[in-house]
Amino acid sequence: MTRPPAPDADSPPEPARDPAAAGTAPRRWAGRNYTLLSLAAVITNLGASGALIASAFAVLEAGGSATDVGLVAAARTTALIVFILVGGAVADRIPRHRVMVVANTVNCTSQGIFAALVITGEAQLWQMVLLSAIGGTGHAFFAPAAEGMVLSSVTGEQAGRAFALFRVGINGAGIGGAALGGAMVAGVGPGWVLAVDAGAFAVAAALRAFLDVSGIPDREPGDGILADLKVGWREVTGRPWLWSIVLQFAVVNAVVAAAEAVYGPLVAREHLGGAGPWGLAMGAFAAGTLAGALVMTRWKPRRVLLAGVLCVFPLALPPAALAVPLPVAGLAGVMFVSGACIEVFAVAWMMALHQEIPEDKLSRVSSYDWLGSIALIPVTTALAGPMQDLVGRPAALWGCAALVVVLTAAVLCVPDVRQLRRRTEHAAAGPAGTRGAADTGGAAEAAQPIVKAPSGGSGEGTASASPTG
Repeated sequence: MTRPPAPDADSPPEPARDPAAAGTAPRRWAGRNYTLLSLAAVITNLGASGALIASAFAVLEAGGSATDVGLVAAARTTALIVFILVGGAVADRIPRHRVMVVANTVNCTSQGIFAALVITGEAQLWQMVLLSAIGGTGHAFFAPAAEGMVLSSVTGEQAGRAFALFRVGINGAGIGGAALGGAMVAGVGPGWVLAVDAGAFAVAAALRAFLDVSGIPDREPGDGILADLKVGWREVTGRPWLWSIVLQFAVVNAVVAAAEAVYGPLVAREHLGGAGPWGLAMGAFAAGTLAGALVMTRWKPRRVLLAGVLCVFPLALPPAALAVPLPVAGLAGVMFVSGACIEVFAVAWMMALHQEIPEDKLSRVSSYDWLGSIALIPVTTALAGPMQDLVGRPAALWGCAALVVVLTAAVLCVPDVRQLRRRTEHAAAGPAGTRGAADTGGAAEAAQPIVKAPSGGSGEGTASASPTG
């Protein structure tokens, strides 16, 4: 596919706030809001990646078991699932930057208390579970608001490049944060890593308080949260490309999470040499996400969803490699390829949402996307052990790979997935059920989490490799 020329690197970035004026205004996509959002996301990803490691070691140092570590992690995920739809409705009802600042403040407070309890040696399991649940609740309100802000912070032909650079930043911060956090846990203890994470939330809240929402139309009074959620539901169900991919990733994320969180460490221990080789494989996946995001800074596929969904097929490779199992070098190569491909999908998904979903409904659509992405993960991770006992680990892993392939092939049968084309201007779609860019035939182009990563970034909490985070 051909690529349009790169934008002038010396052009001062400033987004056009009025889509109607986009045809006459210069295409300046990386303005103040984009810069603040990117910087804040990098800061929180640095802190949160280390905090994930620190929280597990904090539980263990307090005398907890592996089961206790799981309870603390599950408390956060459960709260996220319970409140994510409410968070999306709230973020479309009031200014999103206020929701983000309040959510960051909640996370800062909960992590600060967690850190103080760990540092003083007073942490008890029930306290850690409660604080983790509070953090998950904060993230449930933050994530849809953040995704809506990121998607509305850029406009025009370079939107895809902007989203790719955003993801380069958060992926790089995630890798660096995990490495730094692990070293700090070993050097100064988990409590201080949690304290750093609390500070990162405070800095991010301050940055997000300066977001400019003057160009976003005022929200009209709604008829209540339930009515708002019904509107969001119609937006999702009225677009076959949207609900089909959300359903696809509800299962894909779940089976990949089971393969990598449960079966992967077991295979590594029994066949590959332990935690070190598995860490190398996961590091290769992270490096792949960086490579995929860098590719998307230059590549602008005309059929964004077709290109993105085709890149989901390689997610079947890691479970297959574990089923064989491949040697460490082969597994690392497979993980790198799958990381790069899923990042191509993540950017393509952001581009599709950006151009097809009306701005005032972005957060509600995002909340349904997030819910679909994470709802089944606790179920599959809990059932992974019994399934292994029932059919054997290789068969369970081959089953995970087969589900990825079958569901991805099924989604490609949806016409809108194959036909939706990139537009050079952001124009909100019409009422639910219209196809928007899929109907343009590409004419305008001559003149746009642990699998599908949420477009707002995971620095405040999940859905790893959108949030579908």
